[in-house]
Amino acid sequence: MSDNDSNKKSEQGHGTTGHSWDGIEEWDNPMPRWWLWSFYACIVWAVLYTIAYPAWPLINGATAGVLGWSTRGEVAAEIAAVEEANAAINDRLASAELGSIADDAELGTYAVSAGGAVFRTWCAQCHGSGAAGAKGYPNLLDDDWLWGGDVEAIHTTVSHGIRNEDDDDARYSEMPAFGADEILDGEQIDAVVNYVMSLSTTPPNAEQVAAGAEIFADNCAACHGEDAGGDREQGAPNLSDAIWLYGGDYDTLVETVTYSRYGVMPAWSQRLSEAEIRAVTTYVHQLGGGE
Repeated sequence: MSDNDSNKKSEQGHGTTGHSWDGIEEWDNPMPRWWLWSFYACIVWAVLYTIAYPAWPLINGATAGVLGWSTRGEVAAEIAAVEEANAAINDRLASAELGSIADDAELGTYAVSAGGAVFRTWCAQCHGSGAAGAKGYPNLLDDDWLWGGDVEAIHTTVSHGIRNEDDDDARYSEMPAFGADEILDGEQIDAVVNYVMSLSTTPPNAEQVAAGAEIFADNCAACHGEDAGGDREQGAPNLSDAIWLYGGDYDTLVETVTYSRYGVMPAWSQRLSEAEIRAVTTYVHQLGGGE
């Protein structure tokens, strides 16, 4: 760069930075004062913010800030405000007769709305957001119920759960592992599976149906009933309606008879209030399959 080039001045009287590329030079103009003051103000604001609010990470948390504010605290306060606003109607819901909730327009509407929120928070992970269930998780939209579908039965199931170890009043039943425990051999399992399939569809081996009926009567009818219609007192499913919790194809039924099934549902009385349990009970009952 020539001396003349190095002595160039911008219209404001500032020289260049000394950088040149393909004949293009950069003026060494200072930042506008308004921009600098804004930048300094942001620095001051950032320092004050880290002092006032949680900011710096520590080994087991973060600095609390002199104001003691936290997002968790704000959410807790909002939840407490909502609970206080709904306290009166929740008290009504918790003390009302289960069968009369749907007959009270205000209470029934609130129960369905609140129950839907409870369901989507706690139940949808297993039963699906639309309550249609999945393999191993019951469909709550139909009228096929293992333990009963009236509002009292649903309330009991939600409150105490099924086969969990947390509630002494949990609904409990256990299917024998007929194959794994060597109660039945492979041929007998094949026969009884063909019989069960014949009750609602065409079995793969019709010649085994008669023998399977005898095996069913000796080993399965005590729980599922002589007509295989199930027993809600034991949570034994109806095997004649073509509705299957784990699948009704031959291989799946062989697996079920051989190893049994042991689905578990939590006891929600230990996590939800009575009002929330009654709300979700009402919500489930009105989905279409409630009795």
